[in-house]
Amino acid sequence: MHFSHRLLVCTLVLMVTGETLKGQVARKYANEFLEIGVDARALAMGKSVISSVSGADAGYWNPAGLAGMTTNADASLMHAEYFGSIANFDYAAIALPVDKTSTVGFSFIRFGVDDIMDTSLLQDADGNVDYDRIQRFSAADYAFMFSYATQSEKIEGLSYGANVKMLYRSLGRFAKGYGFGFDLGMQYRSGDWRFGAVARDVTSTFTAWDIRIDDELAEVFQQTGNEMPDNNNEISLPKFIMGVGRIFNFNEDFSLLTEINAGFTFDGERNALVSGASGISMYPSAGLEFGFREFVFLRMGAGEFQRELEFNNQIRTAWMPSMGLGFNYRGLRVSYALTDIGSQGVAMYSNIFSLSATFGGKNTLL
Repeated sequence: MHFSHRLLVCTLVLMVTGETLKGQVARKYANEFLEIGVDARALAMGKSVISSVSGADAGYWNPAGLAGMTTNADASLMHAEYFGSIANFDYAAIALPVDKTSTVGFSFIRFGVDDIMDTSLLQDADGNVDYDRIQRFSAADYAFMFSYATQSEKIEGLSYGANVKMLYRSLGRFAKGYGFGFDLGMQYRSGDWRFGAVARDVTSTFTAWDIRIDDELAEVFQQTGNEMPDNNNEISLPKFIMGVGRIFNFNEDFSLLTEINAGFTFDGERNALVSGASGISMYPSAGLEFGFREFVFLRMGAGEFQRELEFNNQIRTAWMPSMGLGFNYRGLRVSYALTDIGSQGVAMYSNIFSLSATFGGKNTLL
């Protein structure tokens, strides 16, 4: 096998698994595909929906928002392509009421890069190049979320919920990862005010890796002086997000929903807008939704605030703007967002569409 061809595949393996699998350690950016976000409405509002989200999408953002559904079912679908259509993001969710106060939900996420060429077998035993020996594989992450939410019997307007999430991560024939974790959420509604909080990975999310490197790839690790990755656990530490929102009804036709969120991480200093030596970092975001007759919605948001070091050693504050439109007709909701998953001016902007629908009962999911 030609050394350069084997090195190409080996480098890919290292990028995904090498440094994170040297021991059972907590990583700042483990399972980051779960931070991309779902639903074009939420993405258009800068992901600021913790206190106001409801319906099937609440299973991802805040499971407490599932409680109190007045419809027989709610479902949501989204497909997005990032990085010039190199990476595909697929999402589906459904929520079903158990009774008048309790709801269950299921969410599925896949984020992957497909049709990656594996050239490790490009040359045969005699050193001849044979392009028919090229194989293709996918590097993909999967999440399965099971949600439950209920309204409080003692405090009117209070609801709370939880997620059980199972993770499966695949890097072709080279590595497999299996993980699980839990989320907790609450919402409180009082008149036009909305309050919410979510604790993600509340008990830490563990991912166990199974590295499958054959003798040929092991030789490449040795020749390049890289440490062989081993089978160990990767840990995602808890994150906490809280939000507050308010609805303004100007008249029968026009309304405005405003929301501000703040996310907190505890895994060390980051390039966040607010970050301290104590290891706590804070990420603010804000979103607006203008509504006309509960039919047409104009949305905008700002988030992903962080400090960046420029080439002249100056620190600047980068942020991600977003905007979008939404339509709601008899329970069928179509949403569009213009956004990206990086900082302003860094990542390619994406056009994202999502489709949601309620079935039976009175539609109250806006």
